Amino acid sequence: MRSAVLLTTLVLAALARGAVRDRYHPDTRAAPGPGRAAARSSAAERDPAHWAAEAAAAIDERVRRRNNRNAARNVVMFLGDGMSVPTLAAARTLLGQRNGQTGEEAQLSFEAFPTSGFSKTYCLDAQIADSACTATAYLCGVKANRGTIGVNGDVPRWDCNASTDPDTHVESIAAWALKDGRDAGVVTTTRVTHASPAGAYASVANRHWENDDAVREDGADPARCPDIAHQLVHMSPGNQFKVILGGGRREFLPFNFTDEEGSPGVRHDNRNLIEEWQENKAAQGASYAYVSNRDQLMNVSSSLPDYLLGLFENSHMQYHLEANNVTEPTLAELTEIAIKSLSRNEKGFFLFVESGRIDHGHHDNYVELALDETIQMSEAVRVATELLSEEDSLIVVTADHAHVMAFNGYTQRGGDILGVSDDRDEDGVPYMTLSYTNGPGARQQVNGTRPDVTTEDDFGGRRWRAHVEIPLDSETHGGDDVGVFARGPHHDLFTGVYEQSQLPHLMAYAGCFGPGPHACNAGPATHIPYFLLALITLCQILRT
Repeated sequence: MRSAVLLTTLVLAALARGAVRDRYHPDTRAAPGPGRAAARSSAAERDPAHWAAEAAAAIDERVRRRNNRNAARNVVMFLGDGMSVPTLAAARTLLGQRNGQTGEEAQLSFEAFPTSGFSKTYCLDAQIADSACTATAYLCGVKANRGTIGVNGDVPRWDCNASTDPDTHVESIAAWALKDGRDAGVVTTTRVTHASPAGAYASVANRHWENDDAVREDGADPARCPDIAHQLVHMSPGNQFKVILGGGRREFLPFNFTDEEGSPGVRHDNRNLIEEWQENKAAQGASYAYVSNRDQLMNVSSSLPDYLLGLFENSHMQYHLEANNVTEPTLAELTEIAIKSLSRNEKGFFLFVESGRIDHGHHDNYVELALDETIQMSEAVRVATELLSEEDSLIVVTADHAHVMAFNGYTQRGGDILGVSDDRDEDGVPYMTLSYTNGPGARQQVNGTRPDVTTEDDFGGRRWRAHVEIPLDSETHGGDDVGVFARGPHHDLFTGVYEQSQLPHLMAYAGCFGPGPHACNAGPATHIPYFLLALITLCQILRT
């Protein structure tokens, strides 16, 4: 009897201890992952004085840089396609670990900028955005429908007829800069006709209309709705861009014509738009150069022409980790040459730079490739900060939309960011610190148990797919807000949480160009008289 009472008491005590503990925040003492020793903080970090000194230095830096009220002669916008906040955190950790650190304390170049904020990324007709409507927002200042570029919300996707109305077209900040006598250019690691760069120069009802045949496939007439490549070469503002660097030769060449690397074009109008671009510049009496590999680019970099067109791949440029460094320039090299070319205009310039393949890596659940492309953009931003003075050059870094990569588990500090979590699932099966909620990396469960992905033959390879929950052919975008980082004149405008469509207006305000209020002559935007705001609103209502 006494034994039974004692046993009951012990069981109840154990249950009580379990009830007190927080199952939402387990305190299990997980061992480090295989082959890893426990990470230790430094002696300095264990001293509270270390963090007080770190904070004091940060405050001093913010105070020193907060009151730049100069006009921005130059404006550079960096766009990490799909660069979600978890992507930033994971990429900085990978960068630190590549440099022999535990990683979490590292910093991407633009994370040192004095101002940061968040932008809201939804489309007019979509809760979760694509790269077309977002490009219209952050380059043209207007929210639009998903899949459309450079047009307002009156144009549904695929509606060629609606897009022929010039009143539906919206101008980009690149066009505003050109009208002010400045120069403009685009740099990307995707096709130069892809959705993000196209936002700087195209007005089109479908982002996929990169060539004439794609327009016809949707039952539209390219004569009425010119394709994106045609607009870049023959229409304003694209035909005025001094620098165009990226991939996408196929969109400019006939289907029966092969490019420098033996790949065919996709056009069916029998036009070679690369040759037409060269003929146009020659007719203007301007110097120009078309280059298709890194050697050619470096050869012209010492004596840059008035106009520079570089198309380095038939489609998108290669991932940096897989690229041939002899033939393929890095994003940092492209950025440096673009800035040096555009800087010759004394009035200044607008430059759009995109690290576009962050997005592609995430879509395929290739997490290492996505993070490395983020690091490459950080390096390109670093180059820009070295070339351009903070006193007269505004640099803004942001993303168009998020992705559904999760940074999860309870791994100790310094754990391999590309490796398994120190935690395990309820069946004792390992899971990755970085995983996705959906995409092509889904694995079949066996008798309700997840497979151990660490036993796969290609585990840890660059094209090994992180595990996911929902099987899809391509991972989806996320609806999260995205970060905005700013350095230079009026950088403090970019703090807070705001609509993505405010970005070009804020940049133009700081640069004193474009159709809206300017820092040079109108004071803060909030000083617009109420009667003028009312008049603008009334005009919009009447027009509708």
